[in-house]
Amino acid sequence: MTLKRNLTTAGDPAADTASHDLDALALEVPDVVELDTPREGVPFVISTDAGLQRCAAALAAGTGPVAVDAERASGFRYGQRAFLVQIRREGAGTWLIDPEPFEDLEPIQAALVGSEWILHASTQDLPCLSELGLWPSALFDTELAARLAGLPRVGLAAVIEQLLGFRLAKEHSAADWSTRPLPEPWLKYAALDVEVLIELREELIELLSSQGKLEFALEEFQAILDAGVAPPRKEPWRRTSGMHQIRDRRQLAAVRQLWLEREDLARKRDVAPGRLLPDSALIAAARAMPTTVPQLIATRGFDGRAAQREAPRWLRALMSARDTEDLPPLHLPTNAPPPPRAWADKDPVAAARLTTARQALTDLAAEWDMPVENLLTPDHLRRLMWRPPTELNSESVDAALAELGARSWQRKLTVPLLLEALLHPQPESPAA
Repeated sequence: MTLKRNLTTAGDPAADTASHDLDALALEVPDVVELDTPREGVPFVISTDAGLQRCAAALAAGTGPVAVDAERASGFRYGQRAFLVQIRREGAGTWLIDPEPFEDLEPIQAALVGSEWILHASTQDLPCLSELGLWPSALFDTELAARLAGLPRVGLAAVIEQLLGFRLAKEHSAADWSTRPLPEPWLKYAALDVEVLIELREELIELLSSQGKLEFALEEFQAILDAGVAPPRKEPWRRTSGMHQIRDRRQLAAVRQLWLEREDLARKRDVAPGRLLPDSALIAAARAMPTTVPQLIATRGFDGRAAQREAPRWLRALMSARDTEDLPPLHLPTNAPPPPRAWADKDPVAAARLTTARQALTDLAAEWDMPVENLLTPDHLRRLMWRPPTELNSESVDAALAELGARSWQRKLTVPLLLEALLHPQPESPAA
């Protein structure tokens, strides 16, 4: 018995008649089967130079694309480094690598030069893989492909179940992968994460091709590779949760000093900063600005594993903030548009442009059966509608979007309707 899943597809409205015959794709998949054991068993974890060389040789001798995944210890250890790397390739099988004993994984990189890597939600794993000297020559992102294909759920387990008919357990996804030795159930889970990525890629290519979106996906994948790893933020402490409660620059300086002190301690102890003090504790201390350790400990909301034990450290940070003349500005200069909710008051015409464009994009995204944010990045839309080109025509709008980073397929689909919104914005109907 098989399950038939009918996934509605959207073709190019301007395509020829033959493409309109593909208005749906029937995928024959088996009844949902529990995927609970790797086909070749649970691999040993590679942790020696000799093992790494064997792994590299096997992968180099394999063929076709390479399934890759990484497990981090987010929320447990400092930073976002990988504590396990999983790789699978036809003819080579599945390999599990512990990166901790190695300075980098250059032998693996050399073995895979020129190959296409398959990752799910690649932007999450590429930074930690890059730290190990790993970077793909070509990329296929199954999560992004699933979004563009219009699948209702795009998590790895959900996509595997929808397209392949396998149920993949995800109970260890939030585990502390810095644990050594890693328990066998975790290793089984890790191996299964790359078990069917190669087959999943084939199904997604077939689906995207039938929808006329494969070239869209390939362009998106290349854009991820071209972008590389984002540089560190200049003032990452400004992303402390709860910053909206800070009302003056002295308190802001206190948040900065507490954040930097927490970061330094977390780095030395190799522990996630939030496990020492949550962001809420930093905000509470900065707002109260206590002057003694007892006052600090008694501050409402100042709690955490290291709140009392390291209280003198936190108090010194507060004293430094109280004495500094280097007060940070409350708000950094930006060329970003104001929040859309403020547009109607600041620039009613721009607000009308945005409303008109949003509706047009929503309709087009539905026509192509993809999320509207994948059709065009919302920030690109807001910037274009807030400050459009002086001369409005297809060429100027296309150039403006290209400068913002919109891909060619996005511009091809959206420039006509965005130009219409810029030229003929429709004012919002008055409330009844």
